[in-house]
Amino acid sequence: MEFETHEDAYLFYKNYAKSIGFGTAKLSSRRSRASKEFIDAKFSCIRYGSKQQSDDAINPRASPKIGCKASMHVKRRPDGKWYVYSFVKDHNHELLPEQAHFFRSHRNTTEPVKATGRKKNSPLADCKHLSAYHDLDFLDGYMRNQHDKGRRLVLDNGDAQILLEFLMRMQEENSKFFFAVDFSEDHLLRNVFWVDAKGIEDYKSFSDVVSFDTTYFVSKYKVPLVLFLGVNHHVQPVLLGCGLVADETVYTYVWLMQSWLVAMGGQTPKVMLTDQNNAIKAAIAAVLPDTRHCYCLWHVLDRLPRNLDYWSMWQDTFMKKLFKCIYKSWSEEEFDKRWLKLVDKFHLRDVMWMRSLYEERKFWAPTFMRGVTFAGLSTRCRSESVNSLFDRYIYAETSLKEFLEGYGLMLEDRYEEEAKADFDAWHEAPELKSPSPFEKQVLLVYTHEIFGKFQLEVLGAAACHLTRESEEGTTYSVKDFDDDQKYLVDWDESKSDIYCSCCTFEYKGYLCRHSIVVLQMSGVFTIPLNYVLQRWTNAARNRHQISGNLEVVQSNIRRFNDLCRRAIILGEEGSLSQESYDIAMFAMKEAFKQCAIKFNTIEHPARCEEATIQLGDPVQEENQYGSTSKQIGPEPNIHASNAPGQAEARREKRSSVNNTSKRAKHVAQSATVGEGSQEGFQNVAAPRPMQALLAGQFHNTMPGVYQNVIPTEFHNLPATNMHQNNPPG
Repeated sequence: MEFETHEDAYLFYKNYAKSIGFGTAKLSSRRSRASKEFIDAKFSCIRYGSKQQSDDAINPRASPKIGCKASMHVKRRPDGKWYVYSFVKDHNHELLPEQAHFFRSHRNTTEPVKATGRKKNSPLADCKHLSAYHDLDFLDGYMRNQHDKGRRLVLDNGDAQILLEFLMRMQEENSKFFFAVDFSEDHLLRNVFWVDAKGIEDYKSFSDVVSFDTTYFVSKYKVPLVLFLGVNHHVQPVLLGCGLVADETVYTYVWLMQSWLVAMGGQTPKVMLTDQNNAIKAAIAAVLPDTRHCYCLWHVLDRLPRNLDYWSMWQDTFMKKLFKCIYKSWSEEEFDKRWLKLVDKFHLRDVMWMRSLYEERKFWAPTFMRGVTFAGLSTRCRSESVNSLFDRYIYAETSLKEFLEGYGLMLEDRYEEEAKADFDAWHEAPELKSPSPFEKQVLLVYTHEIFGKFQLEVLGAAACHLTRESEEGTTYSVKDFDDDQKYLVDWDESKSDIYCSCCTFEYKGYLCRHSIVVLQMSGVFTIPLNYVLQRWTNAARNRHQISGNLEVVQSNIRRFNDLCRRAIILGEEGSLSQESYDIAMFAMKEAFKQCAIKFNTIEHPARCEEATIQLGDPVQEENQYGSTSKQIGPEPNIHASNAPGQAEARREKRSSVNNTSKRAKHVAQSATVGEGSQEGFQNVAAPRPMQALLAGQFHNTMPGVYQNVIPTEFHNLPATNMHQNNPPG
């Protein structure tokens, strides 16, 4: 190959390196003594050569040099053309094409120089997790202007050692634990992300809406913590990831979102809720282009006092007008009209923040949220949000060490609450409070928490009066005497599509009393199936989507609950000795095979034979807690010594709901980690496997991550041959 200048040759080598997955450096160059022009240049991998610093340096700095020989040597001919004098292709380390854009040498990469050779297409185009980075000009522009040097995660002395030990120990205890670490160009710890196995598994069932909570970071808490949060079918918060970040730049949020997406197997959420932040907005647009990005209502309303002058003088009047605009606007045109009237009345047209709110109204205003479901994560104030439940564990002065020590306890509390709610759902049926067919319809379908909330809507329908807005139209006016407000409901019976201006379904996920009144008056006494969200049902974790009518769903859930109860009893009996454990395991594996074959026979007859051959032994796979089949459930060292002792043990187990809950939950213990005395990960005395990762994968890249596919839980499989019991009432 030939090039016009040695700079052209280097640009070509950089683009080649970017497509392959390594960083580059100018190793050396030489000028002619006579003409003073460059006549020789050598370019190399950033890991070329060996570390020169002595081992007894007072503050040794990490070095990427590990003896790699990959390089390209070019020389100048008498005619001025440059040619490749030598080229070494092989590297002694792993190449990272998917994270190549994080190398400093590639952040300003321009288009490849046209030479006599052909450009190699970048493998980024085929990368599933990095599809948002096909055009990196957007990200590169921010990175060039962010003054990367010196940016680091602010930690107390010794916290880096504590954090490293925590991540390593969690990953050793559970191979499904995922973490990623980001370093600056000076090899300083910059950003960290992690998520436990339960969070990864929860996301499979509750990926419809995720809240990205930066409250603790922007409020200047001692721990620079950001959280990925969801909500389960019992209206309880689920932790989908934790991050410690250095700053609020686009780069940081892009790295964090990308790390989280990799941990979740590339599955994007339908809705992402965040604070109103331009850097977060840009990062989501880059990494999650297919996700609906919305702002939490409480974030928007919480900023009112901080962004409006003379707030206290007209707070009540202003809020009344604002709430009318936000919550009572039936159409987008009506919202625009009321907003403009509001800003004129209070002379707010020139307030930049109010202008930004209006420009981004489709990110937060309820009027524009038709067809979106927030599952209760977007509320009017933070205290009503499930996010606030984490406030009891995190305080402004909580240190990193204290947070990590309490991390396991926090998760254990969450899992205990979920296990208790599951237990109640399996053993108790809620009580009917009215003869309404709507209430009976979802009695065994909804979880207890959601059924109780929906029950209030059914009872509240008695306080609503309906009038038709027009004879030929499908829009109704409903006067709610409970709050003395009037709401509009649009009902299209041909499409089973209903919408109320109170937006209860959009924000909470179940139908409101106003919609129930309209359905009743229209002669419809069953809830359309598309308004019974599976995420709120007892079958929320079922890998099969609910379909058909709700009577079929009720039958499935009755069978599911019955099997769960029996599985708990089987676990109690099977755990008393190794012999009973082996018997229970054998029976479970055989039942699993037969149920899977039966399902394939019904749903996919042509695949039945193939499924029988390929089914294998699923119970032998690692479960979501990183255990093999020999570790499923508790396995105490109890042998069949005397029957009375075993009977007594069984009675003790069955006498306590808490014991059952603890066996059902997924415990993630977090013991106290050791203290360190050095700052920065580059000085941490890491275990030998981690040192290899730090030297090889972590330099200026998104590091190597711990990621495995988690199989479906056994108790999520529905049965097909269970007798049907009629619901009470």
